[in-house]
Amino acid sequence: MNYELFDVIVIGAGIGGLVTATQLAAKGAKVLVLESYLIPGGSAGYFQRQEYTFDVGASMIFGLGDKGTTNLLTRALEAVNVSLESIADPVQIHYHLPNGLDIKVDKNYEKFLQNLIAYFPQEEKGIRSFYGECQKVFNYLNSFELLSLEEPGYLLRVFFQQPLACLGLAKYLPRNVGDIAKHYIKDPLLLKFIDIECYCWSVVPAAMTPMINAGMVFSDRHYGGVNYPQGGVGKIAQKLVEGLEKYEGKIQYQARVTKILTEQGKAVGVQLANGNIYHAKKIVSNTTRWDTFEKLMPADKMPNNEKNWQQKYQKSPSFLSLHIGVKASVLPARTECHHILLEDWEKMEFAGGTIFVSIPTLLDPDLAPTGYHIIHAFTPHWIADWQGLSPSEYEEKKEQAAGAIIERLEKIFPELDAGLDYLEIGTPLTHRRFLGRTDGTYGPIPKRKLWGLLGMPFNRTAIPGLYCVGDSTFPGQGLNAVAFSGFACAHRIAVDLGL
Repeated sequence: MNYELFDVIVIGAGIGGLVTATQLAAKGAKVLVLESYLIPGGSAGYFQRQEYTFDVGASMIFGLGDKGTTNLLTRALEAVNVSLESIADPVQIHYHLPNGLDIKVDKNYEKFLQNLIAYFPQEEKGIRSFYGECQKVFNYLNSFELLSLEEPGYLLRVFFQQPLACLGLAKYLPRNVGDIAKHYIKDPLLLKFIDIECYCWSVVPAAMTPMINAGMVFSDRHYGGVNYPQGGVGKIAQKLVEGLEKYEGKIQYQARVTKILTEQGKAVGVQLANGNIYHAKKIVSNTTRWDTFEKLMPADKMPNNEKNWQQKYQKSPSFLSLHIGVKASVLPARTECHHILLEDWEKMEFAGGTIFVSIPTLLDPDLAPTGYHIIHAFTPHWIADWQGLSPSEYEEKKEQAAGAIIERLEKIFPELDAGLDYLEIGTPLTHRRFLGRTDGTYGPIPKRKLWGLLGMPFNRTAIPGLYCVGDSTFPGQGLNAVAFSGFACAHRIAVDLGL
């Protein structure tokens, strides 16, 4: 047993956990981060094969801008005196969609609107009005420092500083994108485009996507922009760890927490798989809420509010991922970094329906050998479809699924199969194994249409001393969103500790 008492123990070194840890360390708290894997980052990690450096997850990164208050990753790094070079991406996504929709989302806002209006000239007014509403939400968010909405002193201070922005933002909290889009837009095909605009980061269509989240994503891409970290996405977590250690915070790897310890109903410590026990005044779980309350805590003692939350939200699918090394000649001239491919609107939400593509070497060529590129293609898949297979059946299914994706991608990259140099296939089982997330899920999605963001829980839980951070807390999924949850969690804990 370890008798050293920490102020805060953080379970998991994903971005939400690391932002929480670094914010608290910078305020003078004694912090310990426990990470089950060999490196930090979670789904924002990396791995190396041959001469390729692959991102585990997507490489479309918000929050690394240099202005405003919504550049949360930049602010998190600056808080612990570390910095990271990044490369601006001039086009956020190139959509390849049914009905001949071939649309690029340029960083330049007006250029994007013109691209869209060219396909839907009769909807120009509706397009400008809808995306204008998104800009309003973003401008409200960007007018004040984003911290814990659970802390009354912060809310009062912000309200007195920016009363109109607070009232404006409150109006959008219960609203979803679909309702607002339909208010301005009538063309069913354009509404389907709004659906995939939401689906590509929320994994649900517009009717299920909170307007607050869309306001951030649809507008920040034209403000702070998409910026790729030089050296790969894994550099963000590495730099946060560097900053944590500068401020005397500690991190342990291969430290798998198996139990959150409680005394008289209060969280007081954790136990590791090797039997080691650590104690702290506050415990932060950067695992999913399913892992936290069904695995790390006794499932039969789950608080009622967590049971209620599980009635409203379900696990999103995991992903089938292809990490591909290809000859540079495979990519046509003027290929963009990020693509979405969908051939049938009816299959947008099906397993394998929508394919997401990142080519980070178009921004940072050093991630691949000279003369080669990385293509990371991934598509939603459910873990149930990959269970109960023999080793040979599993390998055969992987090869078939990868072959089908490569065949579809050849519509964009005609020489892909011939130019293949390296291929690694990851399934939902891979995601569960390496990311430690139940069923390999991407995060929570609504089971039914909800009141915007009002159903998402904040950082405090019903168990005193236990907090949650990451994509199953407000405001949800995405690196910048989990960084927001990290800022909020650290702020709430700092106030609770009297820092």
